[in-house]
Amino acid sequence: MATAEELAGNSKGMLWAGRILSGLIVAFMAFGAAIGFTKPETVQQGFEHMGYPYSLHTVFAILMIGCTLIYAIPQTSVLGAILLTGYFGGATATHLRIGEPPYFPIVIAVLAWIGVYLRDKRLRALVPLRK
Repeated sequence: MATAEELAGNSKGMLWAGRILSGLIVAFMAFGAAIGFTKPETVQQGFEHMGYPYSLHTVFAILMIGCTLIYAIPQTSVLGAILLTGYFGGATATHLRIGEPPYFPIVIAVLAWIGVYLRDKRLRALVPLRK
């Protein structure tokens, strides 16, 4: 079985940068899901502002937790990144629909992929960046 260093390439710094970045994404998503379950007034106002019925807040929170758990497990992190990209694609479409700039969901999705890219040698082999 390959060690974590072998899977990530020769750089421990790259591996740890990917872990930290992915950890921040997981923490952000967990915080968002927790807020969705606590049902504060701001969540209800946000749903109204975005044009979604407030009754969907639990569904959104469950989706966030599911995608984040799949992303957090190293063996399924690429699938998790794909699912998070879909989730944030929906958020991007929602922002565009209501006339707001979609920068935040796009940045979070890109950071999620960078986190996986830095951790996974197989992904770097599949999508090589060249000098």
